[in-house]
Amino acid sequence: MSADTRFVLAFQCEDQPGIVAGVAGHFAAEQFNIVASSQYKDPVSNRFFMRTEYESLGSALVLDDVRTTFTPIAETYGMRWELVSSAERMRVVVAVSKMGHCLNRLLNAWQHRTIPIDIVAVVSNHETLRSFVEWHDVDYHHLPITPETKPQQEAQLLDIVSRERADLLVLARYMQVLSDETCQRLDGRAINIHHSFLPGFKGARPYHRAYEKGVKLMGATAHYVTSDLDEGPIIEQDVMRVTHAQTPSELVEIGRDVEAAVLHRAVAWHAERRVVINGKKTVVFGR
Repeated sequence: MSADTRFVLAFQCEDQPGIVAGVAGHFAAEQFNIVASSQYKDPVSNRFFMRTEYESLGSALVLDDVRTTFTPIAETYGMRWELVSSAERMRVVVAVSKMGHCLNRLLNAWQHRTIPIDIVAVVSNHETLRSFVEWHDVDYHHLPITPETKPQQEAQLLDIVSRERADLLVLARYMQVLSDETCQRLDGRAINIHHSFLPGFKGARPYHRAYEKGVKLMGATAHYVTSDLDEGPIIEQDVMRVTHAQTPSELVEIGRDVEAAVLHRAVAWHAERRVVINGKKTVVFGR
């Protein structure tokens, strides 16, 4: 890795005097300049969060050296931290069932390099999207599942994530509930998308049921996967206003558009190290 590579530092720790000065002073002494920086103090938990992008001003240090020199600073303040190259692209496995709208949005963003990810595999409990995925030159893994084979199927899923050295699993309308054990194995490394009618319209045909109730807002939520179904820390949400004149089929299409856009932003922000889990919620640093 070249010495002039930009990198991103993201951390959290208990709030205390001198954090910003200590971090900034350290990197200035090592001949790095701040490109962008965001910070936040949670007044309830007294936790301090910070994300900073740096560039070299002629430093001879490569990334591993930067991590080594920063470790004493991190230990001084009791940080949970991550330091990565700005050029690093997060390796992603996408899980789907039969609906491809969210997958399509992610594949398009990846191929146009608008978000820093590489989609290294797609897994599905159906064969429906195989030709579409393979047209994009991505490996497609069909992992059928029944209640009796769920443990074995999830073991296969985790094996693919491990074998592909994936940093993130994205559930892009994957219509299966992960077991508690799998959720724990992927803690902080799995993102799900669902329509924002939950918990009001759980189960099948939620948009048709929403139509029957005359809803006026369509929405979607992207969140980290936890053993509490659809209740993990929220990364991003969005809504779109609808009217009585729109049919159930139109609501479905509107809902899919919102879902795809929300998941796209959540994955991008996670890959850019803009999201920090703060207990049951998140801190999301904007651009």
